[in-house]
This record gives sequence, C-alpha cells and structure tokens, in this order.
Amino acid sequence: MMHPSYFETRFRVGALPDTWPEAFAIVTAYATTGERWSDAANASANRHLVDRVVRSGLWHWPITGYSPTTGHAEPGWGIELDWESACDWGGDFLQDAIYFVAGDELFVSHCDTSRGLISVGPFRERLDLTHRD
Repeated sequence: MMHPSYFETRFRVGALPDTWPEAFAIVTAYATTGERWSDAANASANRHLVDRVVRSGLWHWPITGYSPTTGHAEPGWGIELDWESACDWGGDFLQDAIYFVAGDELFVSHCDTSRGLISVGPFRERLDLTHRD
C-alpha cells in the first residue's frame, strides 16, 4: 500500500530549467518513508546520489520534495530516466518510492517488485519556485 504522504507532496525548485524533458524521474536518497536516519547518514546518501547523477551525464535538475502538512523536505533530483531505471535507482538508494513525470502528469511508484505507476495529478500544479539568496 502506498503511504498517503506521497499524494500530498509538493516540489520546490530554486529556478526553472529552460526546458523540462518529456519524461523524467524525481529521486532522493534521504531516509525512506517511515524510517529515521541520522543527519550524517542522510548527508552521505545524498552525496552518493549527487555523484551518481553527475557521473550519469543525464539531464538533471535539483528539486526538493516537501510536505505542506508537516514541513518535512528532502533534496533530490529530477533526472531524465525511464520509469523502470528510476525505480532501480530508487532501490539502489533504499527508497520506498520515486516520482515520475510524463508530460505534465505526476506519478508515484514503489521501487520494489510491487512497482507500478499511480497517478498523483498534474506536476506543474505541485511545483513551487523559490528564490535562493
């Protein structure tokens, strides 16, 4: 069963890219839903994700998923991956789920054998632009 918090998630970006790919995934490396990791463990996992994203040579954009209810936020990346590869990456980083955007439709999927695209709604309606100081 998909955790209800996945359906309320919004996304912050410091700036908009010139263009979005037609399809991309949103992957994070922080403690998976329902778990607590130390700040050091979260930071280490995030560094490994950043390294992998940069080495991949794929289109990528920093994006933070957050809960408007609790304020919990996780830095992550929009990465031009197909859905199956995105689930594999999520599994590599011990994630319960990843988001996938096709056109303007936002989906969520588990990363394990129960993976499957579940519609969440329009992506751009959940996108917030924040300006970095």
